[in-house]
Amino acid sequence: MIPQIICVVGPTATGKTKMGVALARRFGGEVVSVDSMQIYRGMTVGTAAPTEEEMQGIPHHMIAVADPTEQWSAAEYVQRATPVVDDILARGRLPVIVGGTGLWMDALLRGHGFAKGSAGGAVRRELETRFEQEGIEPLLAELRQVDPEAAERLHPADEKRILRALEVWYETGETITQHDHRTRQQPPRYQAAYIGLSFQDRAQLRRRIDLRVDEMVRQGLLEEVQALLAAGLPPTATAWQAIGYKQFLAAADGRCTVAEAIEEVKLRSRQYAKRQLTWLRRNPDIHWILWGEEPNFPQGLQNATEYLTALGLR
Repeated sequence: MIPQIICVVGPTATGKTKMGVALARRFGGEVVSVDSMQIYRGMTVGTAAPTEEEMQGIPHHMIAVADPTEQWSAAEYVQRATPVVDDILARGRLPVIVGGTGLWMDALLRGHGFAKGSAGGAVRRELETRFEQEGIEPLLAELRQVDPEAAERLHPADEKRILRALEVWYETGETITQHDHRTRQQPPRYQAAYIGLSFQDRAQLRRRIDLRVDEMVRQGLLEEVQALLAAGLPPTATAWQAIGYKQFLAAADGRCTVAEAIEEVKLRSRQYAKRQLTWLRRNPDIHWILWGEEPNFPQGLQNATEYLTALGLR
């Protein structure tokens, strides 16, 4: 039997945290965050990480588990989160996966691992040196010889994935295309019951995003950025690429005004929400709850509960 879990998905600012807590309370569960920025310590305001009050006593996992200087991949997240999910199941509880990082969630559910290859190892360093000296074209030509399907699929500007595909081949003797085909034939590690949250009117989603950004500023996003700088987080850290932090880092450095940073964060957040929806709409298994002008959580919880109960969850 493939273990059954709940996944609460949707674009940013749609109430996933609140719904995840409510469903964990209703079904005897614990929340596991799938958010590529909530993993970082000291970045609670800008990532909208749940507060103690919002958690309502429900255990939350995979929040503030990494130093902001670290750079996590989907593979790293899956390696850390899978034992957490398995432990929740072993204790007779129900994992409620909550978050907006679709690639990480899909990888966690699939659970087959990633193609081997030690990123940062000798092969990767050699490939990176060659890239710096020769450019990407000779490496892409090499990939066409060993894995023409991957070479056709990858854009020449996607240097990171081209290097990764060659790394996998040289370290394992299996192409990344062969690995992906093989793992697609295997059943997923977890069986997901999806609850999706969004708004009937896209304009309402945009309004909610703007309100959330304003609230983050009131809660001290600029001060959080200044604290990270004071703690010595280098400007090159991946964590600074997060929406909100990148723009307010520019404000802290004097490269823009706070007002300009706020408008840029709102714009980037709306664009991110659009990308999240595009990703999620490929999944026909999501049971969507579409809010009106404002989220009606009692009604939404009843809707979700009826759907999940019909699937056999108790």
